[in-house]
Amino acid sequence: MKNKNTAYLYLLITFFAWGSLYVVSKFVLGKIPIITISFLRYVIAGIILMLLLKQRKLKRIEKQDYKCIFSIGFFGYFVAIGAQLLGTKLSNASLASLVNSMNPIVIMLFAIFILKEKLTATKIICGVLAIIGVYIIVGGVDGSNQFLGISISIFSVFLWSYVSVIIRKITQKYDSLQITTYGIIIAAICTMPFSLWELMVTPNVQFDKSVILSMLYIGGVCTAVAHVLWNKSLSLMEAGACSLFYPLQPMVAVLLGWVFLGENISMNFILGGLLITSGVLFSILREKDTRPTLKSTRNFS
Repeated sequence: MKNKNTAYLYLLITFFAWGSLYVVSKFVLGKIPIITISFLRYVIAGIILMLLLKQRKLKRIEKQDYKCIFSIGFFGYFVAIGAQLLGTKLSNASLASLVNSMNPIVIMLFAIFILKEKLTATKIICGVLAIIGVYIIVGGVDGSNQFLGISISIFSVFLWSYVSVIIRKITQKYDSLQITTYGIIIAAICTMPFSLWELMVTPNVQFDKSVILSMLYIGGVCTAVAHVLWNKSLSLMEAGACSLFYPLQPMVAVLLGWVFLGENISMNFILGGLLITSGVLFSILREKDTRPTLKSTRNFS
């Protein structure tokens, strides 16, 4: 139970950080190119994580697990998150967060087939409540002429959901900070040549004060802190249970968009927020009545 309570706290911090990413990225998008944003966030996060990693005694990565860790760094941090940023740029923060609300369903499906997790009534009820809440909050936005951005965001959701299941699997064997650091370093290496090319062909790149502060926040909080806590949560709880917190992300995005970007907030937000919060609280209360279920994944390697 102590592990689950810790995971709940980690998940709340994680999704507040990820929700704020949609808003903070708006201060950066248009001033510096997409891939360069990813490269800088990984460099900043990588430096922070490597400093933390030096203080730990680590288990040596076995040769057969190299492919898994590379997949996390390349397909998860490099491709999926890069696609998420591009989807946000081509649509808008509300639409991107709405598409991202598909994550609980997709993660649960991958977890059922790959990790053999059970699809419980609690997960179904919480997922339905949360998804309805998300649609009420941002379902009224205009999605016309944004098909490409939405399509890229959907691709990002499926790829990231698959990678999250892989993370759940590998963090049963290795330290979550170790896995996150290696994945971030791989992503930084992958993005570097594309970033250099992007900077050479993109005119009017701006590195003003707002960009620098935003990148420090994106790299330190939205990347280093959030991804370590997400990976740690996946090591403590089932992937499907962790995914039920995903709908908090668009709720935070809309709330912070109202505070910092002057976006309107309506009764739909209040009603949707109540449904999302109810779904998460129901999940927590129900999980307290059950024992941890890690047996189904401990034998993976």
